[in-house]
Amino acid sequence: MFEIIDTAAATIFLIDYALRLLTADYKFGNGVFSFLRYPFSPMAIVDLAAILPTFLPVSPGFRLFKLFRLLRSFRVFRAFKMFRYSRSVAIILEVMQNQKEALLAVCSMAVAYVVIAALVIFNVEPDTFDTFFDAIYWATVSLTTMGYGDIYPVSTAGRIVTMLSSFMGIAIVALPAGIITAGYMDALGKQNNLKDKEE
Repeated sequence: MFEIIDTAAATIFLIDYALRLLTADYKFGNGVFSFLRYPFSPMAIVDLAAILPTFLPVSPGFRLFKLFRLLRSFRVFRAFKMFRYSRSVAIILEVMQNQKEALLAVCSMAVAYVVIAALVIFNVEPDTFDTFFDAIYWATVSLTTMGYGDIYPVSTAGRIVTMLSSFMGIAIVALPAGIITAGYMDALGKQNNLKDKEE
């Protein structure tokens, strides 16, 4: 049953891909070059990666061809096709584009926090953290407030650094969510106002 559903879905995607290729001129407007440009567009590559694994013949007798089975993992890209038709996803992508500078600033803060916190804890507790990578790992886990507990400071100074890092981590992790949420609500409000004016 799963094989039948998989083949049917891949066939539909293949037809969709062929129709989009045939009408590429309407999207790009470059004449003959549109048909050459479309296969290299990001969504076309995702579509092709989702379609090929179903129709790709793999012989179990050849070990080399078993590598092609990895292409079957590309089936997950089929989920990205819904992004074309999702209004909410389109708004979120637009918000991320508009708030690119603010998000990059937050990412820079997060990287700086991880490096500084790792340097501090690595010098405060050299016995607990054998390598600098362990300190980076600890700082990243502290930033996200996950707290796996596999590496942790044992001295009083190290615990104070951990507490301060946790408070900083909560603030830094909350910033991107706030930026995206505010932008999303603003974009949604603008779209609703446009609809009200049209009506």
